[in-house]
Amino acid sequence: MQAMSTNTTASAAALIDQRIAELGDWRGETLARMRALIHEADPEVVEEWKWMGTPVWSHAGILCTGESYKAVVKLTFAKGAALDDPDRLFNASLDGNTRRAIDLHEGQRIDPDAFKALIRAAIALNTSRPKGKRKTV
Repeated sequence: MQAMSTNTTASAAALIDQRIAELGDWRGETLARMRALIHEADPEVVEEWKWMGTPVWSHAGILCTGESYKAVVKLTFAKGAALDDPDRLFNASLDGNTRRAIDLHEGQRIDPDAFKALIRAAIALNTSRPKGKRKTV
């Protein structure tokens, strides 16, 4: 695996494709499925490859990361603590003040509509930031 950091969308997408292929098991399938849902929720999402090998999806700031471990695929939402989660998808990193995560284990499914709503809520939060103070004359 290429251990580099890149913000070029095309190269990041290729590195994410490579990661999915290298996993070659349920984790790759899960990461691919979640990636597809992210793109369905936001066709303008930007894919990045950061921190020595982590897929990152952004829109006006980081939405979430997609990490793969031996027993779990973890989707960490950068500002998850500020998001409403009516379907209770967040099941990890619940004690922090900023991030929240969804841990997906082998065979576990997620409600696609609820997940896409969470992605859209993260976009709305990122795009609602104040643009800075205007100077008054």
